[in-house]
Amino acid sequence: MAASEILLPVRDYDLAATLDSGQVFRWQRHGAVWSGVLGQHFLQLTQTEAGLHARAAAPVADWNFLREFLQTDVVLADILKTFPDDEPMRAAVAACHGLRLLRQEPWECLASFILSSTKQIVQIRQIVALLCERFGEPTLVAGTACFPTPARIAAATEAELRACKMGFRAPSLLNAARQIAAGKLDLEKIRTLDYAAARAELMTLRGVGGKIADCVLLFGYGFDTAFPVDVWIERALQELYFPKRRASEKRLRRLAESHFGPHAGYAQQYLFHYMRTRLK
Repeated sequence: MAASEILLPVRDYDLAATLDSGQVFRWQRHGAVWSGVLGQHFLQLTQTEAGLHARAAAPVADWNFLREFLQTDVVLADILKTFPDDEPMRAAVAACHGLRLLRQEPWECLASFILSSTKQIVQIRQIVALLCERFGEPTLVAGTACFPTPARIAAATEAELRACKMGFRAPSLLNAARQIAAGKLDLEKIRTLDYAAARAELMTLRGVGGKIADCVLLFGYGFDTAFPVDVWIERALQELYFPKRRASEKRLRRLAESHFGPHAGYAQQYLFHYMRTRLK
């Protein structure tokens, strides 16, 4: 039966850390409530002692889309057991207890991380908000909109996209949208590929390097071995694992590829959020 609210029982879940850890860019906090648009649904999420409470703007017949996005069925303790037992990782887990990886819709994830290049999180949020406001279908809640489809972006001009303050990223977003809208890149097919092939497929797109491809594979498809390396992670690896000497970029990447186990991407997110929050 359709309902406009639901309680999702879950343990070891920090909603604030999860939504504010650089994975997603469309959720806003108002006191204890997080508001955002997921697919065509405007939602308000609140953490309670019993779990995560969700309220939708309209009745929802099937809440599985939200369980999938929030990954509430994942047993976090099982993932944490696979992390390396070293001092930096223990410190990151202690500081970010309950941090989860979300499972995003691949197109929104890809587009968002194309727009993230060389930008800080607050700036990415502004760009994505403008993009949705100008090109997304409105939801039932005034002033909110769905994320625009590849076809809608493909029909835009580069100048129209640049007006959303995305600068040099506009041609890359436009190219990706046109490739997908024309069927030249199949985002669903990527689910069937192994990590290396999926990464290579994404990197055929203009403006998509290894870091962006790994973000999309980790946050959009659940490739937990993907380990995005950006300036924050390079800094984390350098300061936490090589505090007394300067490690080469090659050495840092070798550590990233070999040290963190089958859920390396999860470990990366803990290190990323740990570095950001301890410097605030």
